Amino acid sequence: MASGSYARKSLPQEPIELEKRIPARATRELPPLTQELEDEDEEFSTGNSLTKPIYSRDRTTRVIPTTQSMQTTTKMVSPARTRRIEANEYFAPTPAPLPRRIVNEYGPVPQSAPLQRHQFWLRPWVICVFCVVASLLVLISAGIFQRSDEERLLHYGGGKTYDIQVGGKLASTWQTDEPLPPKVAIKPQSGPYVVLGKPTVNATLINKVLSAYHSPAAGKGQSLYDLGVKYGIDPAFALAFFMHESTFGLKGEASGSLSLGNIRCIPNFRCRDNFAWFDTWEDGFQEWYKLMRNLYVAQWGLTTVDQIIPTYAPAADHNDESAYINSLKHSLDTWHAGQIFVR
Repeated sequence: MASGSYARKSLPQEPIELEKRIPARATRELPPLTQELEDEDEEFSTGNSLTKPIYSRDRTTRVIPTTQSMQTTTKMVSPARTRRIEANEYFAPTPAPLPRRIVNEYGPVPQSAPLQRHQFWLRPWVICVFCVVASLLVLISAGIFQRSDEERLLHYGGGKTYDIQVGGKLASTWQTDEPLPPKVAIKPQSGPYVVLGKPTVNATLINKVLSAYHSPAAGKGQSLYDLGVKYGIDPAFALAFFMHESTFGLKGEASGSLSLGNIRCIPNFRCRDNFAWFDTWEDGFQEWYKLMRNLYVAQWGLTTVDQIIPTYAPAADHNDESAYINSLKHSLDTWHAGQIFVR
């Protein structure tokens, strides 16, 4: 196929004439301003030497054509004028200078107190600690002043110790066979619960009670009665102690120690499990009577059940003092009424 028939041929293009429709410009020659600007520059330069122009150029006026609707004129501002504006801005009124602070570079560096920044929590903490320490001191002082004069356990010769129940360091002072006269003033007491006085029960009643409870000390009623008369202690109280401590020798330590009142270790007798052990029931009866008469009454002036029990069986030794006292009084009331069994 011949390319000349079908090939695209470029056609000659005719030049396009554009219609120039530029409106006619009217020009107006502006009056020269060189003289006015020079006067201003001279006036400014006389006021401040720092505002003198660095260089100068010929001041010319540029004429800008105007259209029919608007005319605009532009003037070339001299560099000197521009420099004057910048100078005015730079040399504006400045604030008063701050007071100078003289620092000794060779002296010690001033430092704040090390605890100054902890003041907000340190002061309340110190106050709380002081209050706690003061409270502890008050409690300890109160505890010291409220302690009894005698210690619960006191040393005796040979490295032994004796409980306050038996007099502590006085344990060897009341073991005389004869009743001691009172060493302190004894206040007169009345009522059915005073240990001093004549017997309120007889030996027959005591034996009936011991036999009724099947006590291993049955038949020892006469001995218990006679020792009470000797030491001036009502035997009804000995019987009441005997019942409360061991149910007349049937329970607890008394079944082996043969002790009427579970007396703690004392001189001249065997000590086992912190209790005195006797060879016969009669020895146990007699030592209890000695303890009541020669220590509690003669040396301490204690004559009633309410006075004796807080020392004989204190709460510090795991005893219920009020229950003990009530138990003794109930037993005494029962036997004073002639009854055998305590219910």
